[in-house]
Amino acid sequence: MKFNFKGVISALVTPFYQQEVDFESLEKLVLFQLKAGIQGFVVNGTTAESPTLSAEEVEKIYTCVKHLVQDRVPVILGTGSNSTQETKESTLWAEKLGADAALVVVPYYNKPPQRGLVQHFIKVSQATSLPILLYNVPGRTITSMSLDTVLELAKQKNIIGIKEASGDLAFALEIQENVSPDFILLSGDDPTFLSFLQQGGHGIISVMSNLIPSATVGWQKLIAQKKFDEAMTDFEKYKNLIQLMYVEANPIPIKWMLYKLGLLRSAEMRLPLAELDVKHQAQIQVEMKKLGLI
Repeated sequence: MKFNFKGVISALVTPFYQQEVDFESLEKLVLFQLKAGIQGFVVNGTTAESPTLSAEEVEKIYTCVKHLVQDRVPVILGTGSNSTQETKESTLWAEKLGADAALVVVPYYNKPPQRGLVQHFIKVSQATSLPILLYNVPGRTITSMSLDTVLELAKQKNIIGIKEASGDLAFALEIQENVSPDFILLSGDDPTFLSFLQQGGHGIISVMSNLIPSATVGWQKLIAQKKFDEAMTDFEKYKNLIQLMYVEANPIPIKWMLYKLGLLRSAEMRLPLAELDVKHQAQIQVEMKKLGLI
């Protein structure tokens, strides 16, 4: 395995301009984050508006990011769907593209039982040699992985970790206490990131790191140095901004923030998502000014 997949990994947004992928803004965003010390990227995740991207667009975005990264950090491709066969095919495709790992979300909408989840992920893992990160995000999928399911899947040799995005720190701790130390625990919940690290987590797949990569990487380093109070004091400065990233469905607010920062040419979304409601814009702008971002 080429990378350890720990640290701060950005769940990249997909910039659009006049409803086409804006590669100029994408390049600017990736280089901005690399300069700040970001330790990896996820392409085609939730934050990328993956349901609205074509396979051709995903391939072009992945190729662009991989070229910019030049193997300095891993590029993980989101391949999950609510069809096991489709997920297998997407994961094999990611392997052929040269992705460093696949991020595979819990199947949404179908509401599968836990035994179905186990079979789903095992079949996907057996179809590929790629490292696989499980993605538990019940706020979007309805179904949540149980501890027993995670522990069973952790036995598969290429299921190397989990993005735990429920925000339930007690559940994350249960996983950490029952899996091998080699199993990678990544937060998927920005507001609880520091506490997640303090109790033994290895990093995060983050939305906020698109906008504040230096700060996010800095908090990770402080926790590693056991400087929790210092990290929390600095994190508190950004707490309101982070909460504002979720006033509407992700990635609506973060794209507007990146647009105001000048990294994106527009804050465009693809339907059914729509640009940030004007009622939130003034409050976000005030917070960004307070932090010296704009």
